[in-house]
Amino acid sequence: MSDDVIITITLNAALHVSYQAVGPVESETAVVPVGRPRYRAGGRGVTVARVLSAFGHDVLAAGLAGGVAGELIREDLARYGVPTAFTQIRGESRRVFQFNPGAHQFSEPGPYITTEELGRFAGDYRKLLTSAAAVVLCGSLPEGLPSDMYATLVRYAAEASVPVILDAGGEELVLAIRNRPALVVAESRDADAGQRLLRMGAAAAAVICGETVQVVTAAGEWTAALPPLPTVLTERAEPAPTVHSQRPRPVPPAHSQLDRGALVAGLVPGELLGWSWPDRLRLSLALATGSGDEFDPRAYEGLLDSVMVNPA
Repeated sequence: MSDDVIITITLNAALHVSYQAVGPVESETAVVPVGRPRYRAGGRGVTVARVLSAFGHDVLAAGLAGGVAGELIREDLARYGVPTAFTQIRGESRRVFQFNPGAHQFSEPGPYITTEELGRFAGDYRKLLTSAAAVVLCGSLPEGLPSDMYATLVRYAAEASVPVILDAGGEELVLAIRNRPALVVAESRDADAGQRLLRMGAAAAAVICGETVQVVTAAGEWTAALPPLPTVLTERAEPAPTVHSQRPRPVPPAHSQLDRGALVAGLVPGELLGWSWPDRLRLSLALATGSGDEFDPRAYEGLLDSVMVNPA
C-alpha cells in the first residue's frame, strides 16, 4: 500500500439486495415473480471509496464486515477494483432490500460488535494510519460500539498527523468534533449550523440542507446549488413546425436527491490538494447529483459547469 492512500471507514457496512419484478403486480397480496437478486456493497464510506476509485485515486475501503453479506460486500468492491481491509466480525453485516427500482427499502438491524472485535478493529485501524493520506469516517454505528467511537478514531488519526473528513450526526458527531477533524459534513436546516460546528471544534464544515450545500470556514462562507429547473409549460396548440424551425431543447430530468456518499467523496481531493472552496463544491455537488446507482462520467461532466457557487 502506498503512502498516499485515502482510507474510508464504514463501521455499519450494508449489502444492498435488489429484485426486479418479471410479471405484473396484480394486487398487494399477490405472489410476484422476480428475477435473480442483484447485490451491491453499500454504506456511505463504501460509496466514497467507490467514487474516489472511479476517479483514479488510491483508496482502501475498511471498517467492519461479517458473514455471507460481508463476503458479498468484499466481492462487489473487488469487482469494481476497490481494495478492501474490513476487520472480520462474527455477526452478519446488515442487508437492505428493495423490490423494484424506486420502491421502499427495508433495512435489517446491524450486527452486534463485541469488545474483542472492537479491539481488533482498533489495532487494524492504527496500522492503516501509517500509510494514510487522509481518513474518511462515515455513517451510523452498529450495536455494541460506544458513542465516542468516532471521537477515538479522530484522535488516533490526529496522533498520526492524518487529516479526517467526518460525516456523522447526533451524539457521535458532538463527541468527535472536539478532536478537531479537518472537515465535518452534517445535515441541518439551521442557518447557523456551520458556524456552530466551527465553534465546537471543526476546522471547516459542510452543511447539507435539501439540495443546497453551505461551507463555513474561518476564512469565509460559500453556498452551492444547481440552478432551478426551467418552468415546464402546459400543452397548447402550436403552429406546425417548418423545415427551418429549430427543434426545442429537451427539458433536463428533475434533480435527484443528493447522494451523500458521492458528495463527501467530491470534497476529499480538494482537501488533500488545497483547492479553492468553490472548486471543491462544484466537484462535490456535480458528483452528488449525477452519480446514481452507477457512476456516469457523462452525467457528472454535464453538471459540473451548472453548479452555482456564491460567497456568503
